Amino acid sequence: MSERKMTEAQRAYEAERAAKAGMSLEKWLAQKDKRAAARAKEAETAAPKPAEPARKPGFFARLLEKAQKPL
Repeated sequence: MSERKMTEAQRAYEAERAAKAGMSLEKWLAQKDKRAAARAKEAETAAPKPAEPARKPGFFARLLEKAQKPL
């Protein structure tokens, strides 16, 4: 977030949050970047969901498949 240009309103909002947390704006933004990077790394290392098994075609899919076959 610190590399990105912030508007005055965004900077004021982040300054209020930093003041509430009792730290400087720069320290707050550095900590916020660190938390975002940790979350991104955690999501990256999370185990991928296993692929779902192939389902049997439904009634209409089978009907259309039969309709496509030559007589």
